Amino acid sequence: MLLILRESIGFVRPSALEDLPADAIWIDLLNPTPEETALVESQKRVRIPSIEALGEIESSSRLAIDHDVIYLSIPAVAQGDTPDAHLSPTGFILTEKLLITVRFAPLTTFDTVIEKVKQDKALQNATAVFVALLEATVDRGADVLEHLGAQIDKVSKSVFRGDPTRPRQFVRSNNMLRRALTAVGTTGDRLALARDALLGVARVPPFVLSLQKKWITPAIQAKLEAVNKDILSLNEYEDKLSNKIQFLLDAILGFISIQQNDIFKVLTIVTVVGIPPMLVAGIYGMNFKYMPELDWVAGYPFGLALIVLSGVVPLAWFKWRGWF
Repeated sequence: MLLILRESIGFVRPSALEDLPADAIWIDLLNPTPEETALVESQKRVRIPSIEALGEIESSSRLAIDHDVIYLSIPAVAQGDTPDAHLSPTGFILTEKLLITVRFAPLTTFDTVIEKVKQDKALQNATAVFVALLEATVDRGADVLEHLGAQIDKVSKSVFRGDPTRPRQFVRSNNMLRRALTAVGTTGDRLALARDALLGVARVPPFVLSLQKKWITPAIQAKLEAVNKDILSLNEYEDKLSNKIQFLLDAILGFISIQQNDIFKVLTIVTVVGIPPMLVAGIYGMNFKYMPELDWVAGYPFGLALIVLSGVVPLAWFKWRGWF
């Protein structure tokens, strides 16, 4: 799909391939067809990278300049509000008068900027739209980190303070620990996606500023520096969340280990306490003809008392030792 922002009439979506308007300042290629790619390349004299080229992780591939044309690529989180969130490469081709974006998945940040451009008359040049896209990406990253932080706090309360929906239930059951472990893993996976996206965006402002292009005005430079500072602060917050996730993971595994040790301790106590009574019962259950106790009047009560005593003595000793 081809979306074009013109200086005079705003956005247009051509129904068929035709000549691109000369006053276009933003061409957005969403899942472009080979025909659309060839049209933009031939008429705007640029190179449209493929999804494979945009997916490369080397800095030289993501940040480049060729004949006064700036080529940039970042990983963006697609379907971020669904369980199927994933990284999708996004490309930026920036010149003095034109911005071309190449993406292969719908992105909420682009929809936000499109609506913003319709309302803000100041966004009527390529560099301004480019900076607006970076700002929207950073804002989206901040919202995601805040949401993940709230999820981590919720899991932390459930682990260390019991189930918040049941104030009187503080027992850490197996099901609760499994749910907490799953939540921590899911949150850590989403945090890794956000980290990759922010690291990709973090490389862009310093690179563009280092080029010192005359058409990058002081106002645009100030906005790029602000974006860079915001990314640094978000990276610090992301590091904090990563450390907290690791702490929660260690704590949950520790609780699981403690619970397993408690189970083994109970089994050990039951086994040790049950052995003496079984031994006494086994001795007096032997069918020998000559056993002195068989002629005792109090033999049966004596056997029962000995069985009970042989079980109570080890139990009392464990209690004295503080095993339970």
